[in-house]
Amino acid sequence: MDSFSTGSSGTGSPQISTDEFRDQMKAQLAQAYAQEFLETVRGKCFEKCISKPGTSLSGSESSCISRCVDRYIEATGIVGRALFTSR
Repeated sequence: MDSFSTGSSGTGSPQISTDEFRDQMKAQLAQAYAQEFLETVRGKCFEKCISKPGTSLSGSESSCISRCVDRYIEATGIVGRALFTSR
């Protein structure tokens, strides 16, 4: 079967192809992953780098956050590659 019905009845309901459905799901998953990634990085790096919250970041806080985000991105990439290349 090459189409997926989005409605509950078979007559007059819009249909999308399985490829379109798969692309929509991939886009939604990517968006959810990006949001979770940003929230996780924001929380972990803020906790690690910001000792006294204020209206601006000090130079050391800014550098710490930058390094923290870079490490988190690098670690996520390493884990992702390990998961997908070991198959």
